[in-house]
Amino acid sequence: MEFPAQIGVMILSGCSLFPGAVQPLFIFEPRYRAMLAEALDSHRLFCLAMQNPGATRECPCEVAGIGVIRASVKNANGTSNMILQGLGRVRLGRQVQSRPFRVHEIEPLNVSAKVTGEMDALVERTLDLVDARLRLGCQVPLEVFHQLAGGAGNTHSSVEQCVRALRGISDPGTMADLVTTLLLTEPDERQVILENVDPESRLKNLVRFLTGEIHRAKKASAT
Repeated sequence: MEFPAQIGVMILSGCSLFPGAVQPLFIFEPRYRAMLAEALDSHRLFCLAMQNPGATRECPCEVAGIGVIRASVKNANGTSNMILQGLGRVRLGRQVQSRPFRVHEIEPLNVSAKVTGEMDALVERTLDLVDARLRLGCQVPLEVFHQLAGGAGNTHSSVEQCVRALRGISDPGTMADLVTTLLLTEPDERQVILENVDPESRLKNLVRFLTGEIHRAKKASAT
């Protein structure tokens, strides 16, 4: 899918949009109401960027997610509830408009990487960590878990089937994005994965972050 050269950008603290992920949004600010109205009248695309944690004023991270508006319901008071589905990564360029909403030039970030032996090993290590994290308990929505696990009811068999379903994803980068969406809870870590366009770098960071998630989960269960 081709993206426009410029697009409106919504900035949210602690929120990153990954390709394939579904993000519900409540649109209440006047600027984002205007942005939504324009998107619905044209390409139905919405760019979602995380607020730069180190900035003292509103400032988006350089790499953001672009998605398509799958559903939008306008409420009687002018607010809207919408569902945004991620399509890809983009790098934000020059800001060309500030009012009524922020508009940036964008550069799509697409990498087609060859699967190497090292990447295969990283995928297996990631899946081992996913298995360990799921068995410790997590906040994955039940319907997502059962969809990946094929609807199995037993916890242990569901974990095994969930990991098997993830192994069936042929593209390592796509698998890494899905695992990040489901299991990483720290916004800064999720943003790092979003900014890792190269799948091998993405997997290396994901292994590191999942290891930290498991350590924190074990520590919490011990207290």
